[in-house]
Amino acid sequence: MNEKILVVDDEKEIADLIEVYLKNDGYTVYKYYNGTDALQCIGETTLDLAVLDIMLPDIDGFRICQKIREKYFYPVIMLTAKVEDGDKIMGLTLGADDYITKPFNPLEVVARVKTQLRRYTRYNVGKEAPQQNELDIRGLQISKDTHKCLLNGKEVALTPIEFEILWYLCGRRGTIVSSEELFEAVWGEKYLDNNNTVMTHIARLREKMNEPARRPKYIKTIWGVGYTIE
Repeated sequence: MNEKILVVDDEKEIADLIEVYLKNDGYTVYKYYNGTDALQCIGETTLDLAVLDIMLPDIDGFRICQKIREKYFYPVIMLTAKVEDGDKIMGLTLGADDYITKPFNPLEVVARVKTQLRRYTRYNVGKEAPQQNELDIRGLQISKDTHKCLLNGKEVALTPIEFEILWYLCGRRGTIVSSEELFEAVWGEKYLDNNNTVMTHIARLREKMNEPARRPKYIKTIWGVGYTIE
């Protein structure tokens, strides 16, 4: 195992607790209580995943997530004491892969870390990718090799999760993919009812692709069934 995990939380007890549980599972942990030291670590260390608290005394977790996404694609899990959807949507928009609301069971953090690392590893080695590594659908070009997406010749900046959702749908063009199938394929977790994670990411994808909400050209909603790209 020995994956390298960054943990950033200004609440010492929480950061220390997460560190203990992750180390017990064999992970190498880089722990910091502020954003400044964490950013230095990000620039100097090859990491496999980051766990970031949103509320930090100097640089907030959103900003750190943004800095990570400027160069790296490894998973980012956000910790938040708030339950507002605004924080969750902001984190997902900036490239976070998951979020956990405080208070939490440290075993849940370990489980989420394992899930994200498993998804990230699968995503990079391409075990479940379709045989084609490049797809072109009416001006929408997506490449598994470069992890890039072009729409009518202009690059669309996607987070790793957004890319994987779009790749999965493009690879199953003409097939209706349920939210449950999409969630379990991309996140590698069991889908639970009332989970709006997929819907939030689809909405963000459409926004980045300048898709009209009512009559999208590419990602279409089949109400009560799922999503499809025709």
